[in-house]
Amino acid sequence: MTHSSVARSQSIALSSKPVQIAVVGDVHGQWDDRDESALISLGVDLALFVGDFGNEAVEIVEQVAEMSIPVAVALGNHDAWYSATVWGRQKCPYDRRYEDRVQQQMEALGIAHIGYSQRDFPQMQFGVVGGRPFSWGGPDWKHGDFYSDRFDVHSMQDSCDRIVQAAQQSRCETLIFVSHNGPMGLGDRPEDPCGRDWMPIGGDYGDPDLQKAITTVKAAGKRVALVTFGHMHHALRHTRQQIRKRVHVGDDGTVYLNAACVPRVLEKDGISYRNFSLVSLIAGQVTQIQSVWASCEGAIAAEELLYTLPLCPSYT
Repeated sequence: MTHSSVARSQSIALSSKPVQIAVVGDVHGQWDDRDESALISLGVDLALFVGDFGNEAVEIVEQVAEMSIPVAVALGNHDAWYSATVWGRQKCPYDRRYEDRVQQQMEALGIAHIGYSQRDFPQMQFGVVGGRPFSWGGPDWKHGDFYSDRFDVHSMQDSCDRIVQAAQQSRCETLIFVSHNGPMGLGDRPEDPCGRDWMPIGGDYGDPDLQKAITTVKAAGKRVALVTFGHMHHALRHTRQQIRKRVHVGDDGTVYLNAACVPRVLEKDGISYRNFSLVSLIAGQVTQIQSVWASCEGAIAAEELLYTLPLCPSYT
């Protein structure tokens, strides 16, 4: 981080009200009304979801859409599990001639669905931009018929262009990107935020279109404070000795957060605790990130500080 950006961090705390964001990692069926109660008790201003609610789990998505807290949602590959692939369509448990659960999810969310779209929160001093919806990750363009039919997107470049167009529609100087899978460029080790942790081990499995879009948006003058995503779970398949790296900070100060703690609900002494990544911002700049396990009353059973904005050293 440059001296000027760090020096800016000292002054913003004196002039702006903090904003508290909860990033909800891959849900995989673990969501109910108690999660909203926990978010309210934690004093969250905005909830960002990185997708994978379940295998086209319309009911869970509808619950999220009806929350009293403002939300923005990037849908994941499991949210199109029976629609995006040939093998998924063959196993589909419902009649796709009469029911379209992918469309039902997007319609339930309305403006909260930000895939290839954006939503401004001027009172919080940033806009939220969605990456490619339903991403399966990796360098190859997958499920072309699905993206062609649903979004008129035919290639990685088309996808990049759609993300950039969404960002350009934001009236905010500062942006937060939310996507199911993270961008390429965060490392190729299996434990890196988007590293491949299955055979063959290693390799950057981030989304090239998202990486290029973020670079393009920055070059056009927007500031990207946070890029958050999931898909690549914290628990690594090739080892139990460590977990995935969850935070990466770019040279320009952009903070990248992988929020995919799976399973995200655990029981202890008869109480269920839910995992949230709590991101604090001041004047559109990330100042702190914590991973917490909270009860529906907001009681925190465990917390881990993942990131704090460095303070500029004093000069005499």
